[in-house]
Amino acid sequence: AQDMGRTRPQSKVRGPVEARHNTREDPRPRLTQAALNLIQQALSIFDGDLRLAVCNRKYRQMFDLPDDLTRPGATFEDTIRYLVLRGEYGEVSDTEEAVRVRVEQARTFQPHYMERTRPNGRTISVEGSPLPQDGWVTVYTDITDIKRQEALLRARSEELSDQVLAHAERLAAANRELAAANTALEEAKRELTEMEARTRLVTEMMPAHIAHVGPDLRYTFSNRRLSTVMPGSLSDIVGRHVEEALGARNFERILPGLTRAAAGEANVFEITHDMSGRRIRIALTP
Repeated sequence: AQDMGRTRPQSKVRGPVEARHNTREDPRPRLTQAALNLIQQALSIFDGDLRLAVCNRKYRQMFDLPDDLTRPGATFEDTIRYLVLRGEYGEVSDTEEAVRVRVEQARTFQPHYMERTRPNGRTISVEGSPLPQDGWVTVYTDITDIKRQEALLRARSEELSDQVLAHAERLAAANRELAAANTALEEAKRELTEMEARTRLVTEMMPAHIAHVGPDLRYTFSNRRLSTVMPGSLSDIVGRHVEEALGARNFERILPGLTRAAAGEANVFEITHDMSGRRIRIALTP
């Protein structure tokens, strides 16, 4: 009796703990359903056996379906039969044939899009898409207001004057010309970019240093051959002042020539490079 007394408290403690652990609800389905209910379109997902996997509140409201047809496991056939009998697809002479045709279409699991006007006068679009794991998802959108706006625009367009239409045609022509001009500019830009790349490639292959110097005597272009022609000079000179790139002594020697070139006079002269002893010919062109 004493042993049984000691075991009873253990069973009372463990039982509820294990029950709570094993029956704890997974919150993800509930969160997913809440998210689907926020969507403004009606949505349904049927599995590969044509049984309802999930739907949202809008689906139930749009078609005014009973609870048993919006629960997981409800068959597509039963749903279609309910809608056919209620007149959702208009008058049909053979209910079962109408159901059979729609079920067979659903079994093909082909993507589809259609628009139809319901008995209540509302127009909906129906877009179905197959799922990778079998089954399909269908989205139903009420497009009544869109259709009314389209009809209104068509009616108003017939009332537009010839002058407005002519202006619209001129505007369209101008837009086409602008698009053509933009295309031409893009092509010219591409050609210039390619030309610049080719020019840089050619100049970098030449055994001479070719460069451009701005009015502030800073390099804006160089074929990166300066250190080859004048050993000891910088190789990356774009943006640098000529004196910084060549050194004070060499800059002093070519400054008169740079001054003449800046004044518009082309000139050619020679200097001796102290570090290498080379005799270097320099041509400056404005």
